[in-house]
Amino acid sequence: MLSYPEAKKFYDAFGKKQDKQFYEKIAIRDLLEHGDFTSANSIFEFGCGTGKVAQLLLSDYSKPETHYVGVDISDTMVKLSADKLTEFHDRVRIYSTDGAPELPEKSNCYDRVICTYVLDLLAEQDIKRVLSEAQRILVTGGYICLISLSHGVSVVSRMVEHTWSFLYRLKPTLVGGCRPISVLKYLPEPEWEILHHNVIVSYGIPSEVLVAKKL
Repeated sequence: MLSYPEAKKFYDAFGKKQDKQFYEKIAIRDLLEHGDFTSANSIFEFGCGTGKVAQLLLSDYSKPETHYVGVDISDTMVKLSADKLTEFHDRVRIYSTDGAPELPEKSNCYDRVICTYVLDLLAEQDIKRVLSEAQRILVTGGYICLISLSHGVSVVSRMVEHTWSFLYRLKPTLVGGCRPISVLKYLPEPEWEILHHNVIVSYGIPSEVLVAKKL
């Protein structure tokens, strides 16, 4: 498991190469198509990366007046996001964090919380803390929209999962500090209503896509 400083160091150096993660594209499209973003006035993204998800979201999936806030542990990623989202500058705010899940945001103030390919970087206790923070800052009826590396659902994807997990155990930075997890188990139904759940396999790599409503 990468520490916060180790994760920051890795992704500061990784920078624009993040956009070359070819297997993410289909899962991101699936999430954006099922998150009902056209009805959202405010969106928060935990781990904004290079801004590629936000750019798609603000260009094609949300209203012209929708406001977006993104955070990331990497100063490089924050700068890349800010540069990529220049055309939306009047409704975008992006800032760096120290990696801790606790956020300096008011409770009950966002319609959507997005987190793509970040939870699989985190220790189990931090996954729970991120989801708890998401629940806190979401309005009642707001959606949490998640993507994570996940467990295989076919022969090929299980083989890829086993190889990925082996590399992770060998040296986490070989796979960006990420490992396959199951996100669904972290969202208890008395607190969340599952609206969309899918495992998408692209180039043999399984990604779990999940949209849930805060009850």
